[in-house]
Amino acid sequence: MPRRHRERTAGMVFHVLNRAAKRTLLFPNASDYFAFEDLLEEAVERIDVALFAYCVMPNHWHLVVAPKTDGALSRFMHWLTTTHARRWQNAHGAAGLGAVYQGRFKAIPIASDPHFIWVCRYVERNPLRAALVEDAEKWRWSSLHTHKSPWLAEWPVPRPADWLTHVNSVQTEGELERFRDAVRNGRPFGDAKWVEEINRRGYTCQCGVPGRPCRRTSPTVL
Repeated sequence: MPRRHRERTAGMVFHVLNRAAKRTLLFPNASDYFAFEDLLEEAVERIDVALFAYCVMPNHWHLVVAPKTDGALSRFMHWLTTTHARRWQNAHGAAGLGAVYQGRFKAIPIASDPHFIWVCRYVERNPLRAALVEDAEKWRWSSLHTHKSPWLAEWPVPRPADWLTHVNSVQTEGELERFRDAVRNGRPFGDAKWVEEINRRGYTCQCGVPGRPCRRTSPTVL
């Protein structure tokens, strides 16, 4: 019998992503965004996970989080996604009509160094990159807009003093592709030595079930 995998993730930072099933518009109006933010805050209060950054987009969302105890990431994501899916179905008269999310969440480890800064910038820059706003901070549904909220955790590395300028500056296609490739293939995102150490420990990514290999998804990642 194979040994049961034990999720050892305490203190590790993750970029977490999930998308709506069948390209559904997950957040068609402001009340849907508010409802998800309320659930996100409640999830942080319920489960030992630090939330550093987030961005809620029309059909998907990104989080940058760190579980404080082993197993907390899976508990956090299970509660958040199942509760949101159930309430979304009830609110939109869609109970029994199929899944709300396209599948299990994807989560890849992020090094707590300049790679962490890069990923937070990537997450908070999403609405600008998607041409939903002219300035990233004008998107109401992200940590860039609500950065003083008490349920957002202090970053493990100093935030650049010129953060708004930094977020609004262009990221090259090369650096974007490197990160998107890590997300697609479930690889840790950091320098070579750190990635080697994470791989040595036998950890790649999480897709909702500890120990299960990451399922490849569409190459499109906003």
